[in-house]
Amino acid sequence: MEKKSIFTGRYAGYSFQSFKKDLLSGLVVGIIAIPLGMAFAIASGVNPEYGIYTTIIAGILISIFGGSKFQIGGPTGAFIPVLFAIVITYGYESLLLAGFMAGIILLFMGIFKLGSLIKFIPRPVTIGFTSGIAVLIFVGQIANFLGLTGIEKHESFLPNVKEIIFNIQTVNFYSVLTAVVCLATVILTPKIIPKVPGPLIGLLVSTIVATVFFPTEVATIGSTFGEISSTLPAFHFPEITFERIQLLIGPAFVIAMLGGIESLLSAVVADGMTSGKKHNSNRELIGQGIANMVTPLFGGIPATGAIARTATNIKNGAVSPFSGIIHGVVVLLVLILFAPYASVIPLASMAPVLMIVAWNMSERHIFVSLLKMKTADSLVLLATFLLTVFVSLTVAVEVGLLLAVILFTKQMSELLITAKVLPDPTHKDEKMGTHMVTDIHDCPQISIYNVEGPLFFGSAQAFEQSIMNTINYKPKVLLLRMGKVPFMDTTGETYLSNIIKDFSKHGTVLISGMKPHPISVMKKTGLYDYTGEEHFFEHTGEAINFALDKLDRNKCLGCQHFAFNECTALSAGIELQKEKSDDHKRVIKQLEEGR
Repeated sequence: MEKKSIFTGRYAGYSFQSFKKDLLSGLVVGIIAIPLGMAFAIASGVNPEYGIYTTIIAGILISIFGGSKFQIGGPTGAFIPVLFAIVITYGYESLLLAGFMAGIILLFMGIFKLGSLIKFIPRPVTIGFTSGIAVLIFVGQIANFLGLTGIEKHESFLPNVKEIIFNIQTVNFYSVLTAVVCLATVILTPKIIPKVPGPLIGLLVSTIVATVFFPTEVATIGSTFGEISSTLPAFHFPEITFERIQLLIGPAFVIAMLGGIESLLSAVVADGMTSGKKHNSNRELIGQGIANMVTPLFGGIPATGAIARTATNIKNGAVSPFSGIIHGVVVLLVLILFAPYASVIPLASMAPVLMIVAWNMSERHIFVSLLKMKTADSLVLLATFLLTVFVSLTVAVEVGLLLAVILFTKQMSELLITAKVLPDPTHKDEKMGTHMVTDIHDCPQISIYNVEGPLFFGSAQAFEQSIMNTINYKPKVLLLRMGKVPFMDTTGETYLSNIIKDFSKHGTVLISGMKPHPISVMKKTGLYDYTGEEHFFEHTGEAINFALDKLDRNKCLGCQHFAFNECTALSAGIELQKEKSDDHKRVIKQLEEGR
C-alpha cells in the first residue's frame, strides 16, 4: 500500500496532456538550472561540473523519492558558505564524505518522522541566517565582478573583505564590462521576454561579447578550472575512517539541518502555490537523504530543495514529479552535447547571476520589518544575521535558537499572573475580582488567588513567592483558582508542592477549576493524592462552601470585613443553616455557574 502511494498515487489521472505540461516545465527549469548549478559549485570552491552532476543526480532522485510533487532539487545558494568553509578547511574529498553523512542524517530524520520538528525553528532565525548567507554570497562575488587578481580566499568574512580592499587596484575594466552586460541582460530579460530565463540569456550575451571583442582579457571557466568534460561522472566511494567521521560529523550535521530546513521551506512554498496539494515532510526528508547519499558517490555536492526553481516549475504548469525528472534529464543532455562550450564562459558573467540570487534570497523586506518591530524577535534576527556573517552559520543557528528559547521563556514567565481576589457582589454572577481586596475588605481566614498562565520552570519561583509572601498571616484556608493554567511542568509542580505542603501544616489547601494536564502531572508525582481528592473542585462556589465549613467561628465574631455573603451572619454569631435559604441557594448557584 505504501509503495503504491509513493510511486503511483502521485500520478493518479496522469495523461498525455499532463506529460506535455511536465515536459515544458521540466525543459524551462532544466535550462535555468544549468548556469545556477555551475555558479553555485564555483562559489562553493569546487569545479563547475560538480554542480552539473548534482543538478542531474539529486534533481532526479529528489523528484522520485521526495514528498512534494513539485519540488526541484539541486545545489542552492544557501549551501555556499558552508560548503566553501569545508573545502577550504578539509578539502574536496572531505566535502563528499560530509555530504554522504548528511544524507544519512536526513534519511534517519525522515524515517523517525522528525520532519515536523523543522517548523519549530523560529522565523527570525531562518530569516537571519538566510540574509546572512545572502551577504556572504554577494560579497564573495565582488572579486569576480571586478576581475581582481591576487585574491586569496578565506573561510571568514572579514579577511575576504580585506583581500578585496587590498587588491582593488587590480580591477579589470573588461571584467567589469562583461559583468555589467550580464547583469543588465538578466534584469531586462524578464521585462522584455518573461518566458525566457534571464540568467541563461545573460550568460550567453555576455560570453559572446567577451569572446568576440576581448577573448584574452577576462578569466573564464576554462582558464580557471580547465575544460568541462562531457563524459558522465565516475562512481567513487569516499574513504571512510573513524577519524574522518569524527572530524566531519559537525559539518555533516550543519549540511543536514540546513538542507532539511531549505527543502521543507521550499515544499511549503510549493503548497502555497498549489492549494490543496500538501507535501509529506518526512518523505521529503527521506528523498533528500537518498539524493545526498548518492550524489557524492559521483562527485556531486550537497543538494536541497530550490525555492526559486520549484516556483518556476509550478508557474510553467508542472503537474507531477515527472517535471523534476525531466529537468534532470535536460541538464544531462546539455552536459553531453554542449559541455565544452561552457568553458568559455567568463567568471565575470557568473558573478551577477549569483549576486541576483543573493539579492532575491535576502528576505530584505521581512528583515527590515522585523527590525522595525524592536521586539525580542528583532534581537534574535540581528544576532543570527551578524553571527552568520562574521562568525559561522553553525554558531549563528545555535546562538539564535538558544536566544529565542531564552527570550520566549522570559516572555512566557511574565504571562503568569497570581492575584488575590474576592467575590464582587455588584456583578450579577458575583465574579471574582482583584479590586475587591482591600485593607478593610479581606477575609482573615480564607485567601483566594487567581492563577493565570503556564506554570513552568520560568515562572514557578515567582509564583511560589507571590503566594507565600502574602499569606504570612497564616489564613485557615488557601483556595487556588487554577482554571486558566493550561500547562504545568515538573518544576511548576515542585513549587506548587512546596506551597501545599508548607500550608497544610496549619491549614487547608483547595484547588478549583484545574485543567486535565496539570492534574495529570500532580497524579504522576503523587501530589494529587497528598492534597486529597476532596480538596479539588470543578467550581469556585463549591470550594467556597467547603472553605466556610472549615472556618474558626470564634474568629468570625465581630469581624467587619464581610468578604462573603455569609459573613454578616457569621460576624453576628448566627449559625449557618444546613438548609440554605432560597436567596443563599441563588448566590451559590451563581458562584458555581460563574466560576
